[in-house]
Amino acid sequence: MLEKRADMLPYGSQWIDEDDIEAVVKVLKSDFITQGPAIADFENAVAAYVGARYAVAFCNGTAALHAACYAAGIGPGDEVVTTPITFLASSNCALYMGAKVVFADIDPHTYNIDPDEIETAITDRTKAIIAVDLTGQPAEMDRILMLAKDRGIAVIHDAAHSLGASYGGSKVGTFGDMTMFSFHPVKHVTTGEGGVIVTDDERLKTALQMFRNHGMTRDSNLLTRNGEPWYYEMQALGYNYRMTDMQAALGLSQLSKLDGFVRRRREIAARYNAAFEEMADVVLPRQHPLAESSWHLYVIRVNDRNAVFARLRDLNIGVNVHYIPIYKQPYYRGLGYRDDQCPRAEHYYETAITLPLFPKMSDGDVEDVIKAVQFAVNFNSTD
Repeated sequence: MLEKRADMLPYGSQWIDEDDIEAVVKVLKSDFITQGPAIADFENAVAAYVGARYAVAFCNGTAALHAACYAAGIGPGDEVVTTPITFLASSNCALYMGAKVVFADIDPHTYNIDPDEIETAITDRTKAIIAVDLTGQPAEMDRILMLAKDRGIAVIHDAAHSLGASYGGSKVGTFGDMTMFSFHPVKHVTTGEGGVIVTDDERLKTALQMFRNHGMTRDSNLLTRNGEPWYYEMQALGYNYRMTDMQAALGLSQLSKLDGFVRRRREIAARYNAAFEEMADVVLPRQHPLAESSWHLYVIRVNDRNAVFARLRDLNIGVNVHYIPIYKQPYYRGLGYRDDQCPRAEHYYETAITLPLFPKMSDGDVEDVIKAVQFAVNFNSTD
């Protein structure tokens, strides 16, 4: 029996250092802790990093996706095509706008949404495609954009997992009408909670900014009449989805470390690949030839998933499963979705295990995971 770790190793974790803490403290000592200059500084830094013209920050990634659906003009009667293997927010954002979600099955190798399945799912009511970069590997954006362009469909790129990744030599953030990045603590950089939409379209940028601030504007170029210095107008039904300056300061500090974080994630993924490639009972994550993942998650697939999962947890390896197909959720079943409608997604879900992967992991942590997987998968032959 392999000896268990003394502590539970999580599948993901933030890495906050003294520079990050100092950046937040500086804001706390300043005149603005929300709606201040740190927001624009962070937005400009994100836009510059990914090569976009504009970035609009939000209190979390879900709010950012909601805003993107609003800016894309999605509403009742529209359909939005997305993947079932993602977090709930990727499809919920369309429901928030009254649209119908249409789930397209996944590619059996990359686990991202399959462009062929998207094409089959498109109807004359399709308003948008939400393409998700599962685990940090970009979706096939060239093919998805071609499908959308020919039909006048908006593309919202859910890149919550893929900050720092690239596709066809271009950084994620330069594809689609809008791209969302998430800054939850397990993501590549964190603001605690937080999200951003990047875009090259000034009209979309303006709509996003209004939506996060109650649908309100003080911009004299947008007002319906000239007003007094205090005058503002609510021109749409928006939400309070603003990011704080404290979040933005943390994000700006974290962003300076992003390339190093991504390098470490790739190093760990390479060690896992080398350790598991000869294990016949383990399916390794396969990479698309045009994609360079930033490795938010490392997912293996095994036939006896539940037993392997339990053994790994017993050894204090904090494995997880990403994700339960969204249409299986009780709420979605209540909307009429079948709980077995995407066979590739079903097979993926029944066999997937997410291993720990985050930059703060030590080499010893990585070795603990490798030994535990080898033990757990080969348990019956070594018992």
